[in-house]
Amino acid sequence: MNDIQAESTRRVFPPYSWVWLLLSALVILLDWETKQWASESLELYRPQEVFSWLNMTLAHNYGAAFSFLNDAGGWQRWLFSVLAFVVSLVLLVWLIRLPRSEWPTSLSLALIIGGAVGNLIDRIQLGYVVDFVDVYYRDWHYPAFNVADSAITVGVVLLLLDGIFLSRSRRKSE
Repeated sequence: MNDIQAESTRRVFPPYSWVWLLLSALVILLDWETKQWASESLELYRPQEVFSWLNMTLAHNYGAAFSFLNDAGGWQRWLFSVLAFVVSLVLLVWLIRLPRSEWPTSLSLALIIGGAVGNLIDRIQLGYVVDFVDVYYRDWHYPAFNVADSAITVGVVLLLLDGIFLSRSRRKSE
């Protein structure tokens, strides 16, 4: 590889962005492994109590968050797949363009990308997303979720906190 090609590659994928891409890959792998475990170990919609507030309950989500459009007839599979792909691609471009000093944003984006791709794999392969974590209190149940959903949620919360608090302090110190 000549110097021009090497420099071009460094600009497209700065060395530190690989760390964040590896984190996204780790989220995808952990999500896939736990969904495999849930699919092989649990019966569909039959709760297995772990704690007085937590069940492992295999569920198939044909919709989006909180089962939005779950019963829409199938077209939502492709809508949410395309949406997840486009959003992941936009976030990936954002991630690889961030300077090293923006590591909190990079961390957030890596988690969101990993979660989005994890659920995208389910949608494409199965036509639904495998959920299995069921948190509840008495008769109230939070919608079942998975590792990918958790990564997306943590990533969004971190991104909001970064945008509200941390990025201001980084700008002041520059």
